[in-house]
Amino acid sequence: MAKLALKLRDQKRRKTVEKFKARRAALLETMRDPRASDEQKEAARDKLQKLPRDASPVRLRNRCGLTGRPRGVYRKFGLARGKLRELAMRGEVPGVIKASW
Repeated sequence: MAKLALKLRDQKRRKTVEKFKARRAALLETMRDPRASDEQKEAARDKLQKLPRDASPVRLRNRCGLTGRPRGVYRKFGLARGKLRELAMRGEVPGVIKASW
């Protein structure tokens, strides 16, 4: 089990990323636009730098939805490998069966 503070920090970062998503996208688009003047690009860069660090999606970490484990997390299920196996063995994950060949 991950510490509660780590889980809360990740949740807070996800909220911040979602809050600033549109603003970041607009500023990045301005910076990448070949028709934008150098002054516009510089202004966009300055505004982007003034946004909170946690507004960047790079700072997110995929964590297990049940345990908060940061490693071995399957994106499709949002669960760590151990919990996924446990739930699959009990038949609680639809469409997942043991491999047999």
